[in-house]
Amino acid sequence: MSELVGFEAWASLAGDSPTSRTEWAAIIGAWSEPHRRYHDLAHLAAVLGLVGALAGTADDPDAVRLAAWYHDIAYDPERTDNEEVSAGRARAGLRGLVPDDRVDEVERLVLLTAGHDPAPDDANGAVLCDADLAVLAGPPDAYAAYASAIREEYGYLSDEEFTAGRIAVLEHLLALPALYRTPEAARQWADRAAANLTAELTLLRRRAASGPATPPPAAD
Repeated sequence: MSELVGFEAWASLAGDSPTSRTEWAAIIGAWSEPHRRYHDLAHLAAVLGLVGALAGTADDPDAVRLAAWYHDIAYDPERTDNEEVSAGRARAGLRGLVPDDRVDEVERLVLLTAGHDPAPDDANGAVLCDADLAVLAGPPDAYAAYASAIREEYGYLSDEEFTAGRIAVLEHLLALPALYRTPEAARQWADRAAANLTAELTLLRRRAASGPATPPPAAD
């Protein structure tokens, strides 16, 4: 297990107590569920590492780190309220471990990952959303592996259903005011991410044009 998701990293935020140890174990268990192909411990470690790299621009770096731990703790591809469930799980799990105002901020940040559209003055939200979306700027082979893993997570959908849903997600991302909000992420990742998203969207639109239209499910 990566040290980024080890207990020492968690304890630096939530303390070392029996309650904290129990909560950490529960978090690791949730992120290790067998149906996860992308939203797994590797993704959690990647987001935590990137939050650490970008945290200098955050107002409350520890709140952002805690939000990263919880942002996909609830992940059921057949539900549309995973962010809401994850935010509630964060509030319940952190009660008594960190100050109430930080719990409030963690809950807010987790909810923000539903749309990845933080306000211009939301420094904490910018760091979390940029770290979560960093995968979009990977090399073409890494991006293809990410897209394939997402498809596996939505294996219960037909190709037509998944294609329609994925097109909606990609169109949403490309329509955001900016994909990345921190200066460093915008400089390093924006062009590559836009190219990856556009390439996948073009492919999926071709696929959709050759098949029957279907209502778009959530496929993020």
